[in-house]
Amino acid sequence: MFEGLNERLDKSFKILKGQGRITEINVAESVKEIRKALIEADVSYKIAKEFTARVKEKALGSKVLTAVKPGELMVKIVHDELADLMGGENVGINLKGSPAVILIAGLQGSGKTTFSAKLANYLKSKKTKNPLLVAGDVYRPAAIDQLKVLGEQVNVEVFSEPENKNPVEIAKKAVKHAKQNGNNVVIVDTAGRLAVDEEMMNEIAAIKKAIDPQEILFVVDSMTGQDAVNTAKAFNDRLDFDGVVLTKLDGDTRGGAALTIKAVVDKPIKFVGIGEKMEALDLFHPSRMADRILGMGDIVTLVEKAQEQFDDEEARKLQKKIAKNQFDFNDFLKQIKQIKKMGNIKDLMGMIPGMGKAVKDMDIDDDAFKGIEAIIYSMTPEERANPKLLNGSRRKRIANGSGSNIQEVNRLIKQFAETSKVMKKLTTGGGKNMMRMMKGRR
Repeated sequence: MFEGLNERLDKSFKILKGQGRITEINVAESVKEIRKALIEADVSYKIAKEFTARVKEKALGSKVLTAVKPGELMVKIVHDELADLMGGENVGINLKGSPAVILIAGLQGSGKTTFSAKLANYLKSKKTKNPLLVAGDVYRPAAIDQLKVLGEQVNVEVFSEPENKNPVEIAKKAVKHAKQNGNNVVIVDTAGRLAVDEEMMNEIAAIKKAIDPQEILFVVDSMTGQDAVNTAKAFNDRLDFDGVVLTKLDGDTRGGAALTIKAVVDKPIKFVGIGEKMEALDLFHPSRMADRILGMGDIVTLVEKAQEQFDDEEARKLQKKIAKNQFDFNDFLKQIKQIKKMGNIKDLMGMIPGMGKAVKDMDIDDDAFKGIEAIIYSMTPEERANPKLLNGSRRKRIANGSGSNIQEVNRLIKQFAETSKVMKKLTTGGGKNMMRMMKGRR
């Protein structure tokens, strides 16, 4: 994510870092490189020029020329300007209605149906809502079936009328159904449409009028770059939507849409899709995104993701087991499963400050733990509960059963022992260190 932009910006900062004496010419050269980086990231020339003009003005006004570390000061100025460009602060979703009605719009193929299910999952699991998904795409073959499959995955009811080809009627009936059945949020998935298709734009305007949504979200594929920004503007002129959802952000190495969509349509980015899993949906925080663009990681989001998986009771139980030297492979397996639920492994590692560049060229997929899990599952219940039983013959049997070799089994057992020692120290060294770490507290 944003790899190209990160590299170019880093290069621009090195102009100042490597200079013995800083002059206005050095600053101007650095700013010029920043402008090039933005344009290569598919930011329009107009916005890139305005952005760098503000950076230059603040750089000279902040006494970069006399700063002890001018490169670091320039990074801070660019960080703050990037955050402002993307909206400044997180803007939440409006759920005040009874039920709250959310209308989903966008081009075909932008990821509306998948996002609708992800949003339902988010509202159910994190906001304790009882959402209703509405299959309002009556044109795309299998659109209704797709939403039903996704609805089953997240255990959310899907309202559909396969024989009805009137999306306005379907939406109205769905809202009525929600009121009668206790659904406090209604998410209406609609057909993909082009802004130049007058008939289809009139249709979604009619849906909006019929159900009077509290929130209209425009879903856009971030990988389409500047085209995404232009499409958002055309839709906003007709629909006056409330917020933007950027999908497939994990595949966007440039970042033009994320950087400029707020500046063009003056509507906040509210969510970003960063993977195919139903949990792969994040609230958009401009400052945190600026951190990631500049290679600073995103430790706050990482801690939040960890907090979602580790509850207080489980943390207390685990702390007691570690303190008594009872941490076993069953516990180890639980930790792996919880980490996997947090999201894409490479993306998670990139959130750790300083790790972004280290993992940039590494091929880390979601099956990174597959070999470890296979080895643990090849152990008997008794062996998992008591790792001390794992002698040479048992290790050989486990290697054969898991499709690995004896060296890999030995390595895992050694890593497990070292992990146990570290966790023991955290638990005993100062009382509640382990609890604090697992809860993400300071």
